[in-house]
Amino acid sequence: MFFRYRILFAVLAGQWGCAMRRISFVLFSVLFVFGVATPAQEKPVEKTLVAPMAPTSGARMEFLDEVSYYEQRFERLADAIPAEKYTWRPAEGVRSIGEVYMHVVSANYGFAKMLGTPYPAGVDPKTLLSSATDKTKVIQALKDSFAQIRTAILTIKDSELDKEIKTPRGLSTIRGAFFLITGHYGEHLGQSVAYARSIGIVPPWTEERQRQESDKPKP
Repeated sequence: MFFRYRILFAVLAGQWGCAMRRISFVLFSVLFVFGVATPAQEKPVEKTLVAPMAPTSGARMEFLDEVSYYEQRFERLADAIPAEKYTWRPAEGVRSIGEVYMHVVSANYGFAKMLGTPYPAGVDPKTLLSSATDKTKVIQALKDSFAQIRTAILTIKDSELDKEIKTPRGLSTIRGAFFLITGHYGEHLGQSVAYARSIGIVPPWTEERQRQESDKPKP
């Protein structure tokens, strides 16, 4: 008798276990469909790129000030030139107005690479000149290239300023390369001002100064 109860209990227990397994399976399937059966997969944490801190003193800060000075002058002058004049050139065989600006753009990317910051994705130095006739593209390219050279300067550590690098003029320190870059800016800003005046455009900063002087009360 006791043996029969044990068999009956085992059968019932087996059926109960099967039923529970079926219920568990159904419940798991439903929860899986709605995305709550298993612990939610953690989304990969996006790394936030922290921009290097701008220096508050020293050679890099002074160079950044120079870069900003030339940037705003190139961009303001480029904006003052009528779009139809971007193909103007003083003589055959020399750069046009737009080509001078795009030369500055190309040089900025080259200088940034020289300082250790590679070309950004999508920038091909071989095709930059093709935008020289489009005023809108030229001005945007100037903005982008000056942002690139600024990034290169911020990436450099003050302790690296005496590091030797290869430049178009031969070996130099990074500090020495700063002078090379500003010299290049001065050369082509002067060229751009001469081009502008040749077509009757007064540089905006000169026009502002003249206006301020004319507004002063005469003695």
